[in-house]
Amino acid sequence: MLDRLAGNTALKAELGAALRTGRLPHAVLLIGEAGCGAGFAARCLAADYLYPQGGPHAEAVLKQEDTECLVLQGEGASGQIPVKRVREMREAIQHSALSTDAAGRVLFIYGAQNLNGSSANAMLKIIEEPPEGVLFLLTATSAATVLPTIRSRCAAYTIAPVPAAECAALLRDRGMPAPLADELAFVYEGHIGTALRAWREADARTALAQAKELCGYAAQNDTYRALALVTKYERDREGFLALLWQLDQLCSAVLRRPEYGASCGGIRPQAAADILRAGAETRRAVTANGNLRLAVALLAARIA
Repeated sequence: MLDRLAGNTALKAELGAALRTGRLPHAVLLIGEAGCGAGFAARCLAADYLYPQGGPHAEAVLKQEDTECLVLQGEGASGQIPVKRVREMREAIQHSALSTDAAGRVLFIYGAQNLNGSSANAMLKIIEEPPEGVLFLLTATSAATVLPTIRSRCAAYTIAPVPAAECAALLRDRGMPAPLADELAFVYEGHIGTALRAWREADARTALAQAKELCGYAAQNDTYRALALVTKYERDREGFLALLWQLDQLCSAVLRRPEYGASCGGIRPQAAADILRAGAETRRAVTANGNLRLAVALLAARIA
């Protein structure tokens, strides 16, 4: 199943060899920016570990449907992994019987950077004294964001985005129209998961479309329409942050390829750089729990 992971040839070879020779560490940390496939890589590795011969069970692992896989991930507004859930997973691992079909059991910890002090300590107790046959697969956006006590117990591997041309080809293979595949592969710099979300998920599509609109209003110095667009987010902090993120991607794309500005309402590189600065200031204010309504209004004033 590791062969299904795009790019990352050296990584796949190293993990594949470790699996074949029985040298795979019992705790593996896969590091990759959001959207570049760390979660998918973890599921591919889990499928090959649990079901070396492949088959329906291995496919179920990729679909997150296999019963030998347990999952921990952030919850609630904070996005943190609560210690209660870690303890529940420990009980499940220690007191449930393994399937006769699987070579072991896997515990996924998606977003290991969301383990706080208490939940990390509880997780350490499991990792340091692992039950027989259990593989811990952790993902994180950056090694630096994972608590050192957890990071030091894992073998860390980095998942890299694929080149834009390869990303576009993969997106086309999954049914995305060719022009859109080329555009999203370029804008998101080879992050396949991010591109797929921008195509498949309504919220991501809306945020991208409105970010393009906002770039157009900035190019036209149309403060009124820019303000009318962003005021929709006066009570939607997460939606506003998603809009800011998409603005970052578009403006960065314009700086890399100025002619792409024609696809974003005619925005020019200097204006794109101004929007990036304004977006960074606005994001700092919003994440510091500043006045959302004021932050929204100031963004419109700064960019248009």
